[in-house]
Amino acid sequence: MEAWIEIAERYLAQTYLPLPVVLKKGRGVWVWDLEGKKYLDLLSCYSAVSAGHCHPRLVKVLKKQAQTLDAVSRAFYHQQFSLFLKELAEFAGFEKVLPMNTGVEAVERAIKTARKWGYQVKKIPKYQAQIIVCENNFHGRTITAISASSEALYKENFGPFTPGFKIIPFGDLQSLNEAIDQNTVAFLVEPIQAEAGIIIPPDGYLKKAKEICQEKGILFILDEIQTGLGRCGKKFAFQLEEAQPDLLILGKFLGGGLYPVSSVLGKKEILDLYLPGEDGSTFSGNPLACAVAREVLKIIDEEKLAERAKKQGQYFLEELRKIKSPWIKEIRGKGLLIGIELWSWAGGARKFAEKLMAEGILCKETHGQVIRIAPPLIIRKKEIDFALEKLKKVLEGK
Repeated sequence: MEAWIEIAERYLAQTYLPLPVVLKKGRGVWVWDLEGKKYLDLLSCYSAVSAGHCHPRLVKVLKKQAQTLDAVSRAFYHQQFSLFLKELAEFAGFEKVLPMNTGVEAVERAIKTARKWGYQVKKIPKYQAQIIVCENNFHGRTITAISASSEALYKENFGPFTPGFKIIPFGDLQSLNEAIDQNTVAFLVEPIQAEAGIIIPPDGYLKKAKEICQEKGILFILDEIQTGLGRCGKKFAFQLEEAQPDLLILGKFLGGGLYPVSSVLGKKEILDLYLPGEDGSTFSGNPLACAVAREVLKIIDEEKLAERAKKQGQYFLEELRKIKSPWIKEIRGKGLLIGIELWSWAGGARKFAEKLMAEGILCKETHGQVIRIAPPLIIRKKEIDFALEKLKKVLEGK
């Protein structure tokens, strides 16, 4: 394996710090390396592979569509596109869909949409629009996305930055209320800050934030790229508090792990502000993407993935909290999005992720001190028990 890692590092612009394993095959919740060692995947490609690796229904649909019609660009319509738009809108309870490819593309489109809405509808002075975001957010790593970030690592040496963002503490309703002024067009927020370490806001935060946005006449935008599509025990995390946004951003699992698919969903009066030519993306809404995403939506419903995430997540959290480890500061989560925060003197989460890898468990550190756990939503109790056995061994130092 070392030889393959060496080749990658020789030619790669290194923007990640992967664990030293070379994977060859994946099925369900399991993956295998080049030497045949089997690992339980507790990361699921940051929630993109929520139905498990190489789900047979998704593979079948992708193969069939690839043999029928591939990419036609947005210059033409195709049947899969029409069906995808209808089914996604109905699945999520929104009127309109703006399809994209990657998550950060969808974030960018939500920002563009909010700005145009501010100028066209709210009549904010041209190019004075402000969007409120939260400290420690993660909306991607394009220039505009990092312009809205408070993370120094993402920003150092990459300026100048896109103006128009105001950063407030996450979970602080008073700060949100005070930050809104005459030029504010939107509040963009994650229901749970996954990349920041599975940071969960106080109960009722989303619902009250939505009410504040409505009262102040601004858009409420939720980035559910990591929390949506069953991950947190509901189809969408906003359903935990009945806080449906004006714009909803989806990605990752929308493509089932087989294909990059993302979208912005919203009300007709907001997304209908676009004119032909104002926006576009060559591969957005292509037949392969649409076919896969349509099957993902069916799998979420038919395999009851949100319900499974709720049930298995409750069990996982309850059992994790029984681990008696001097290193653990806090365990938190919703559904199957779980974070194990370690004390600063534990020496960082990376070394624990490496020890878990040696035990046949793949997970990853985030923000230095947090072990992120986000397995495929199809995970069963016996597989969780296997993970718990290894986590207990590593975290209790046995």
